[in-house]
Amino acid sequence: MREDLLHFIWQYDKLARTPLVTSQNEKIHVIHKGIWNKGEGPDFFNSKIEIDGQLWAGNVEMHLKASDWYAHHHESDSNYDNVILHVVWEDDVSVFRKDKSKIPTLELKGRIPSNLLQGYQRLLDGSKSKFINCENNLKDVKSILWKSWQEGLYFERLEQKSQLILKLLEESKNDWEAVLFILLCKSFGSKVNGDFFLQRAKQLNFSVVRKVAIDRIELESLFFGHFGLLELDYVTQPYFIQLKKSYRYLKQKFGLDSPTTTPAFFGLRPSNFPTIRLSQLAGIYHAGQSLFQTLMEANTLTEFYNIFQVETSSYWQDHYTFGTNSKKSRKRLTKTFINLILINIVVPLKFCYGKHMGKDWNEDLVELLTHIKEETNSVTTGFNRFGKNAKDAMESQAQLQLHQQYCTKNRCLKCAVGVHLLNGNI
Repeated sequence: MREDLLHFIWQYDKLARTPLVTSQNEKIHVIHKGIWNKGEGPDFFNSKIEIDGQLWAGNVEMHLKASDWYAHHHESDSNYDNVILHVVWEDDVSVFRKDKSKIPTLELKGRIPSNLLQGYQRLLDGSKSKFINCENNLKDVKSILWKSWQEGLYFERLEQKSQLILKLLEESKNDWEAVLFILLCKSFGSKVNGDFFLQRAKQLNFSVVRKVAIDRIELESLFFGHFGLLELDYVTQPYFIQLKKSYRYLKQKFGLDSPTTTPAFFGLRPSNFPTIRLSQLAGIYHAGQSLFQTLMEANTLTEFYNIFQVETSSYWQDHYTFGTNSKKSRKRLTKTFINLILINIVVPLKFCYGKHMGKDWNEDLVELLTHIKEETNSVTTGFNRFGKNAKDAMESQAQLQLHQQYCTKNRCLKCAVGVHLLNGNI
């Protein structure tokens, strides 16, 4: 038995059709179950329940055992003063409010239909060996339910991504351009160097980037030096020497600190080497000021591709690392990489900025994402196997949210698909 099943049973009125009574044999008549609270506090707000002929208005709290009331210290929490009914799987102890008044208890053991328990058991059986719990039933889920749930999941994911943006905004005193720079650095660092690039970007005052962006060599020297790529003694090429000289000047002028570690190259494809990515990033900021505003004003995929149509400086056409020659090639940002920037940075920023400005851009964001190719990873491949192919970036992001926040955590009864299946569809 899990507490989320108790929530489901109460929310969807799945109790056996027998008269309800408290543990003290008081008759219970539920007039309004209340509003399911998925945050802190009692599980259901604003319930209306008649107990032994007396009408009560307040909240309902649920636990597996009545004694969990004390294990969670609700007896001393004023948020639980207005609980009018304690719904439990097993009533093992009497429960009292902070003012010592006794709370009526409804025990659910023996009141849940066996077919519901069996369906729930089937849903969770083999959860450790399956890709997702409902994989055998997923093909039967109607497309209208799936589509609606995916859009909800996507905006839930946007809200989660917004937390980092809001935190960075607070730290930067609402400098949206600085927040964009920090997020771009994280993205250009890839999974291997992303966290390191994020922390170093936060330690670089964005005003310095603004001041030196007009000169690409100075900007590259700032990036390479600040992210720890100029600490080499064996490279004597003029370009490298020029970068080191420029960075020494910038470091002294702006009081920059030195990194204690250097970015990793191991495990990365050459196109993702930090040297290549930082030169491309310098190309973006050298191309023009007010990048944030430019992105906020852009709407079409073509506009975004044009904004990020940059490449490395000439030295990197035949290098991937300092001092080592390679086959010559122009190293542009690929559409695949630009798509990741749009999905993980630009759209979440537009979502936050729209709310900040009191504008609803949600439909525009969904429209943009439907024109971006879906991501390919183990999660989307898994859903493909069971007949739920992601058709665009919004759907692939929704699948990631579903798998990470619901499927792997067995939160089936918080999932629209799980609720649908348990409501008699498995």
